[in-house]
This record gives sequence, C-alpha cells and structure tokens, in this order.
Amino acid sequence: MTREQKENERKKEYLQGYKTAVCQIRRSELKIQEMRLNKICPSVINDGMPHAHNNSDLSSYAALLDQEEKRYMKYRYQRIKKCKEITDRIERLSDEDEKDVLMYRYIKLMKWEDICVRIGHSWQHTHRIHARALKNFKM
Repeated sequence: MTREQKENERKKEYLQGYKTAVCQIRRSELKIQEMRLNKICPSVINDGMPHAHNNSDLSSYAALLDQEEKRYMKYRYQRIKKCKEITDRIERLSDEDEKDVLMYRYIKLMKWEDICVRIGHSWQHTHRIHARALKNFKM
C-alpha cells in the first residue's frame, strides 16, 4: 500500500467516526427501549400461585435506566460534536461536488447508488469525485 493510499484510509476512518457515534447512540436507544418494555411487560408466570413483588426491583430498575439514559446523553453529545467537527472540515473544501459526496457518504450515511442519483453522476465519476475529495481533505 502506498503512502497516499494509507493517508486516504486514515481519512476515511476519521470520516467514518460519525457513523460509529450514530451506531453507539442507536444501541443505547435500543437498550433503553428494551429495559422499558421488559418492565412494562414482564414475563408472566402462569402457575396460579401468588408471587411477591419486590420494591427493590423497581429501584434497581430505575437506577439502571438512569445509568443508561446518562450513557445515551453522553453518546448523543459525542455524535453532535463529531458531526460538527467533520462537517466543518468538509466545508473547508473548495469544490462543491467534493463537499456533497463527502457529506452524503459520511454524514448522511447514504449508499453509493443513492449518492450517484442525488448528484447526477455515474458510479465511476462519483468515485473519482470521492477520490479527489479525499486527496483535498485536510485532517
């Protein structure tokens, strides 16, 4: 791998940092939803026998939910911060097509096919614009 290819891979990894932040927040959202759903609809024991309900279950649930909600807020802040950081760097590019391709790919998380349609260029030309954008992108 040449030095330029290594540099491009490093830039792609940096740009994909926003996607990582989005994935973290989605996982946290799912965990919160699952915790709430499990508390609302606990598994039913249908053996006809009365079962005691423990108040400590509710307080431990509340503590776990609070902990996960704090984690969610932390991930949300990190996602916003990462988005702004990457967007600011993309906006420093002088070519509008380069900005569009990087924004659609790394911030909007669009597929290549959708990017081609959006900017009105062929697959090959879109990838040439992407390669040029990576070359001009400053870390």
